[in-house]
Amino acid sequence: MQTESRPGVPRSVLAVPGSSAKMLGKARDLPADEVFCDLEDAVAPSEKEAARATIVEALAHPGWGRTRRAVRVNGWATPWTHDDLISVVGGAGEHIDSVILPKVRSGAEVVAIDLLLTQLETKHDLEPSAIGIQAQIEDAIALTKINEIASASPRLESLVLGPADMAASLGMRTLTTGEQPEGYVRGDAHHHVLMSVLIAARAHGLAAIDGPYLAIEAPEAFRRNAAAVAALGFDGKWVIHPSQIEDANAAFAPRQSDYDAAENLLDAYREATSGPGDARGAVRHRGEMIDEASAAMAAAIARKGRAAGLQREDHQT
Repeated sequence: MQTESRPGVPRSVLAVPGSSAKMLGKARDLPADEVFCDLEDAVAPSEKEAARATIVEALAHPGWGRTRRAVRVNGWATPWTHDDLISVVGGAGEHIDSVILPKVRSGAEVVAIDLLLTQLETKHDLEPSAIGIQAQIEDAIALTKINEIASASPRLESLVLGPADMAASLGMRTLTTGEQPEGYVRGDAHHHVLMSVLIAARAHGLAAIDGPYLAIEAPEAFRRNAAAVAALGFDGKWVIHPSQIEDANAAFAPRQSDYDAAENLLDAYREATSGPGDARGAVRHRGEMIDEASAAMAAAIARKGRAAGLQREDHQT
């Protein structure tokens, strides 16, 4: 299980239908941090088997650079999960960073994926435990079992919110994924779900990834949606169109001014607490009293900034 400081946490996760060799090829040249080849919702039942071969061929292409590669298999309630894993891991396991398991409803489903991955890694002489697992939280049952799910396997990398299926499960009156149900005026109808996923992820050292915003012709609404979940503490977001990638990358990376302020606060706190004969637990910094908790908040921002490649521009003593 990776920790929150890992540099590989994606800000943008591009969903690509596994049945489209053309779209998979184009995805290699896009600035998404991660691309997942979809075998689930984006592929018709009659095309599942052919899509596996298309994905294997696409994953083996040498042009992916540093882009993380994942595959979303079909959930255990379908007849395809087992064959999905055997085909894609057997054919391209060395090129897969993680497997996304949709519609997870128990820790046992994650354990089953883990066990099958272990067998496949052994059979195909792959690095043990190199392939991670991402668990999608998509309905009310999953929400009640979220801590069981989050602690089910050391392979787990992230919890991913599936907002459309979650809204359907809860009976929300909305047809726009990620938007507020019409008539709800008391705050954010999705806040409890978002925080439940976030808290479970953080409690178990996992990344928290938000699902897609489907209105691809509403860029301002996408930016607003991404900024809101980023402010809560989510690490990244799924995107379903190339036009959303840059906005997602920007939303989940700290602003330059925030990154600079975080690094400056950490410097001030280190100096105040480690100086010879002057080790204090709290110190005044830029008009505020800062302490260990302040440093922890600054460290979280600084880690995300470093992972996004930011360099400090404003050094303050």
